[in-house]
Amino acid sequence: MKNAEELDTLAVEFRQCQDIFAAVGDLTRQSIIISLLAIGCEEGMRVGELMQRTHLSRPSVSHHLKILKDAKIVSFHRVGTKNYYYLDPNQSSIRLLKSLVDHIEGFMTIYWPSQNKNQE
Repeated sequence: MKNAEELDTLAVEFRQCQDIFAAVGDLTRQSIIISLLAIGCEEGMRVGELMQRTHLSRPSVSHHLKILKDAKIVSFHRVGTKNYYYLDPNQSSIRLLKSLVDHIEGFMTIYWPSQNKNQE
């Protein structure tokens, strides 16, 4: 059997990423993420702006933002009574997803070296 300890670690990483997979697997949330990426991480975007960009209702945008916030993909800051939503590269759980993918790729490189030569 391949390195059981490493496979156990991968299983833990998959569990840690479940909310992220669910959040980014939805096309509507993908469009919200793309909209937020388009404006950068400093400014942020209000729900009304996201409504215009995604052509969704306010309740729908708010619902999807809650899922993205709960998955720690989207952050927000408040200015007075206004909330600005943004992607923070230092706080986003997307890094967990990248780490998982890197770990899987590393595992495959170690345990299937002949497969990697065929792809080069």
